[in-house]
Amino acid sequence: MVSRRLFTLLCFVVFSTYLSVSESKVLEPHAAESFNVSLIQRVGTSCSYTVIISTSCSSSRYTRDQISIAFGDGYGNQIYAPRLDDPSTRTFEQCSSDTFQINGPCTYQICYVYLYRSGPDGWIPENVKIYSHGSKAVTFPYNTHVPESIWYGFNYCNSASDSSVLAISLRRIVLILLGFIVAGSSLLL
Repeated sequence: MVSRRLFTLLCFVVFSTYLSVSESKVLEPHAAESFNVSLIQRVGTSCSYTVIISTSCSSSRYTRDQISIAFGDGYGNQIYAPRLDDPSTRTFEQCSSDTFQINGPCTYQICYVYLYRSGPDGWIPENVKIYSHGSKAVTFPYNTHVPESIWYGFNYCNSASDSSVLAISLRRIVLILLGFIVAGSSLLL
């Protein structure tokens, strides 16, 4: 009887801890803090990346905005591509996707992306998908205006620390429950 209650309690605590940590992983795009493209290194082995940027159907029909992108991994490997826009080729039109081949230093798993927009039209990206050799594709869901003249996007590079927080929380829960089990078994004796 006591062990059933403890098991039910354990399941509840583990599940609620998992939900609170996984909910914190859902990030909205935000302005980059202390992000400076002049610090991006242009040395090292060159790798090719396929970047697909989808423009929202809520965006203007076409844009004259100047669009740049920077992305990278959690180890400081960064790729920067200025001026992806080209009005003569109809890039970033409403409800469309544009594919870019971008070369840069080789990275591990891409975990952040920032877009930079300058111009009068208020372009709205739907999402950015990045493919790199040796890593799984990653998609960053924007679905909002990119503010003018700031780097704006996502940084999932700290996700590893989220999993360590979960592991520490689970260890604490197990220790607490073991204490309950020991205390409960001594009461039965």
